[in-house]
Amino acid sequence: MSSIDIYLPLGVLQYRADIQMSISLSESGPGTVRPGEDLTLTCKVTGASLTDIHWIRQPAGKGLEWVGVIWYNANATSVQGRLTITRDTNKGEVYFKLTGMKPEDTCVYYCARHAQ
Repeated sequence: MSSIDIYLPLGVLQYRADIQMSISLSESGPGTVRPGEDLTLTCKVTGASLTDIHWIRQPAGKGLEWVGVIWYNANATSVQGRLTITRDTNKGEVYFKLTGMKPEDTCVYYCARHAQ
């Protein structure tokens, strides 16, 4: 059976304020999943609220693709019916679950936050 490689950057430093408070977002998850399996990723957020957290992906050799966002009281995705984005405010984490992985889902996945 073939597999789908999922690549995650080591972390994304999103913002550095004048008051020397840093906001960081760091993704984690499996490196490889098989076609048909579910992909679950975690975005650890420090120094910021868990609203307006976006998920973006980049297929090899192509540009960035917006995949979804979680706002204060809602979310939206470009992958209708396959993607769920949730959060745990106590842990400071946002979760990304993409079901039924397909070969075209082979990408580098990022979490990002709107600059305030």
